[in-house]
Amino acid sequence: MRNYFKMQLIVGLTALCMINVVAGQSDGKKVDDLIANIFTKPTTENKNDFNLQPSPGGSVPGTGNCECVPYYLCNNNTIIKDGFGIIDIRIDNGPCDYLSVCCGAQEIVDKPLTPKPDVDRHTGCGRRNSQGVGFRITGAKDHEAQFGEFPWMVALLREEAIEGNPKKLLIYQCGAALIHPQVVLTSAHCVPDKTKQYKIRAGEWDTQTKNELFPHQDRDVKTIISHPKYYAGALFYDFALLILDSPLEITENVDVVCLPKQNMVVDHLKCFASGWGKDVFGKEGKYQVILKKIELPVVPRNTCQERLRTTRLGKHFILHESFICAGGEPGKDTCKGDGGSPLVCPVPGNDKLYFQAGIVAWGIGCGEGLIPGVYANVGQVAHWIDEQMAAHNFDISTYKY
Repeated sequence: MRNYFKMQLIVGLTALCMINVVAGQSDGKKVDDLIANIFTKPTTENKNDFNLQPSPGGSVPGTGNCECVPYYLCNNNTIIKDGFGIIDIRIDNGPCDYLSVCCGAQEIVDKPLTPKPDVDRHTGCGRRNSQGVGFRITGAKDHEAQFGEFPWMVALLREEAIEGNPKKLLIYQCGAALIHPQVVLTSAHCVPDKTKQYKIRAGEWDTQTKNELFPHQDRDVKTIISHPKYYAGALFYDFALLILDSPLEITENVDVVCLPKQNMVVDHLKCFASGWGKDVFGKEGKYQVILKKIELPVVPRNTCQERLRTTRLGKHFILHESFICAGGEPGKDTCKGDGGSPLVCPVPGNDKLYFQAGIVAWGIGCGEGLIPGVYANVGQVAHWIDEQMAAHNFDISTYKY
């Protein structure tokens, strides 16, 4: 994503997860010689991994006669009484971080001042909270998403042992999307080693704080189902379903996305990609702390193929049927670390609901000129997803609209 939001990281963060290029063979030439900037391959180099261990929440010393507490535990004029706050992530709150306020002792409450229930809340799939959940952020100049804006957004994590320490690090691996309380959709290349222990985190937003009103939820990945036609060399059919060890609780900030019908055409739709990936390509790029979003148009197949042929892929490059394209606008693209993340588009006839049209797959650089990013085409495998869900006795109506 673009224009990294330069906020101070809380103690304990290790930064930057390097993503390697996948390699394979095609007509005697390595595919990575042609697609040299595939930006989503996970790595095992721990020194550059993005540690998703947030700092502990709770109160910290303030100044004078007040104490820093999460904004929703302070019953004062700083926060609207129904709990729906307006928080400027660019305002310096003095001794407190941006999700905390300096609260007088008599104004601190034990239970959160939760927002009033939304009587019009949609109970099916694809509900986007464009105004946020529990609070709205202002000052978002670097594409920061609202808290809970994309409740289906999931972080795929892997556990790494720490020498001499019984605790394990949770390392950010890829993005993913929730399609059922117990099933996540991501890229097959994000889970190449099925002997690894993977977890998912739903409801995450700012990876370095626990002060959000609604908590995130973690689950272990029990089963990995990769598409049978998946080809790691060129990322054809780059789909995987992750079955969790137990269902997630559907809450304000955790919910499922809708899925498209088989072979649904999504050309020219204005869609959103989200993730914690890099702001720019290369060594200068930095991974994001707050979830970012970017609005992208879906580019027709022929147009995308023509533009990709102007790159080092060459004039004979053929875009595989399992891909769609989005972007092609300078400065607007997904980037390294966004792999596996969803590309969601408004449901035809109902722009308040969203379905997942694609999964971030690969690209030539990030947001360079008119070159679109390439996404796995979810509409092409809708029947396969239904079949796998039914085979594991999961209700497919959760993602139907």
